[in-house]
Amino acid sequence: MGLFETFAEPPRKYTLIPFWFLNDALDETELRRQIDDFAAHGVYGFIPHARIGLPEDIPFMSDRWLHFVKIAVDYAAQKGMFVILYDEGMYPSGSCAGQVAAANPRHATRCLERRPATHVDLGPDEEIVARDEHWVYVHSRSMGTIRGVHYGQDDNGESAPPSGDILNPEAVASFLHLTHDRHYEVLGEHFGKTIFAIFTDEPGMLGRGGKKDVKPWTWGLEGFLEQHLGYDFRPFLGQLWAKDSAEAERRQADFARALNARLEQTFYKPYSEWCVRHNVALTGHPAGPMDIGTLKHFQIPGQDVVWRYLEPFQDKSLEGPQSTMGKSSASAQANYGRERNLNECFGAYGWEFTYEEMRWVSNWLLVRGVNLLSPHAFYYSVRGKRRDERPPDVGPNNTWWDGYRVYADYCRRVCWLLAEGQQVCRVAILGTPIDLPWNAARVLFEHQIDFNYMDTDTLALHATVDKDAIEVGNMRYEALIIDGAETLAPDTLGRLKPFLDAGRIIAYGEPVGGIPHLAGTPAQLVEAVGALAAPDVKISPAHRDLRYHHVRHAEADAYFFTNEGREPIDLELDVAAKGPREWRDPETAQVLTAADVNRVQLAPYAGRILFVRTGSQQ
Repeated sequence: MGLFETFAEPPRKYTLIPFWFLNDALDETELRRQIDDFAAHGVYGFIPHARIGLPEDIPFMSDRWLHFVKIAVDYAAQKGMFVILYDEGMYPSGSCAGQVAAANPRHATRCLERRPATHVDLGPDEEIVARDEHWVYVHSRSMGTIRGVHYGQDDNGESAPPSGDILNPEAVASFLHLTHDRHYEVLGEHFGKTIFAIFTDEPGMLGRGGKKDVKPWTWGLEGFLEQHLGYDFRPFLGQLWAKDSAEAERRQADFARALNARLEQTFYKPYSEWCVRHNVALTGHPAGPMDIGTLKHFQIPGQDVVWRYLEPFQDKSLEGPQSTMGKSSASAQANYGRERNLNECFGAYGWEFTYEEMRWVSNWLLVRGVNLLSPHAFYYSVRGKRRDERPPDVGPNNTWWDGYRVYADYCRRVCWLLAEGQQVCRVAILGTPIDLPWNAARVLFEHQIDFNYMDTDTLALHATVDKDAIEVGNMRYEALIIDGAETLAPDTLGRLKPFLDAGRIIAYGEPVGGIPHLAGTPAQLVEAVGALAAPDVKISPAHRDLRYHHVRHAEADAYFFTNEGREPIDLELDVAAKGPREWRDPETAQVLTAADVNRVQLAPYAGRILFVRTGSQQ
């Protein structure tokens, strides 16, 4: 089929893949009935997710649990649907519902705590790492837990499962064996077909709860720190608790950088390699919205938007760490040459969450390049207090379910269009593996200049730099913005020298040593970027609420536009792609014959696509 025929009816693999909370006594007939109901409403996949309310006679990864998962996966295969397995019972990932620590107590999450030098008594499995005049630094168990799947196992519950030490390669090997070797044993026939990915959920180095005012640690970490940082960190352990000190800030940054490297080495890399060996993708998301560095190990990079971190018409959609996460996963996809990127969306937004808000958040993600949406969640049961465990149900148990297919088809069309096209974007903003700036990003969003993030590790290890461009993955960047000197690793400017000498690096906001090109105001930034990378979209008059994402297909360029504001948009429009134009509505796939192709007209919460038939390209 051609582009427009496929746009009307995209392949099912671009469907929404919701979390399916299996949270009550499970029944084979009911599982199949609910799967049929999903498909009837345009949802052709799911993530079977053990959740609080599951009876105690169905423990996570037990034969009985796997029996019901196999029923669901087998039926999905019969119906041509898709499944992402979830790796924990419940989260954060890495403990197999406490079984890792049960198999070896030394594999529970660890920590470094400081105790007064006058109190040096050690308990079992504790060791002194260092001392100073006032404190003893003790390696101990963190007493962290995860949220479990049975009543009494939630945060602070007496039987909450202990979290596993994901900084310890032996503990991670145990986790992969107890969870995924067992998954493969029971479901292996579906790997690489119906089961196309495994979801890991915000792995945490300390677990939840546990001891206060401690730092992540593990057996032998002091040796790793010295090897990675190039100096013995033990004399500086006290700086991890210090405040308002330039040295403390530097030591804390070194520690965070080293911990991230350790986590990649011990958890994400072996996990990713397991997935590759078993013909599935690693997906899910790290603990932080700006943790872009770990995403290099994901075949489907991901992030999540929960707890109303994003809401319509508020500055937090453009400012703060959470505002970066849509571009975080989409940039990882582009820079590492992946096909998809995912977002777990809508969790814990509350029953007051409206259909319009759901559409707005979906468009916020899609227009930033996210092309696999995993709604959180469809509930197997809303019986009793299950209804109020991280609500809402955004599917069958909500008022909008009868009309859900319109939304599901809209998302499937846009996800297909974005995933199968090649992004057109010439601007990058520099970040670190754990920190992404947002001040410059807001300016670019509000002036219709698309960009991706690039972290310093990706720049150092995977990018090609010359005087004209930075090339990495599928992308070619003609301008780089440095929004804060803290994003610069010691050798970054040396790596960028040809680009820097060509005047293609812009410091935004405040001067950055070694970069002569400073854009101190938003207007100066827009002008400086425009001089280096020709504008792709031009509107008149200026408007801060219009967003776009441009992808190129063989038959046409496609510009996906959304309105993030409260008021309708009606603006003069020009785009760089040349050729015959037409507007299409993603809800229906139909041509909007009455729409002016030289204007962009969008109601609040709406998205439209301008297709430019292949002609002279940029």
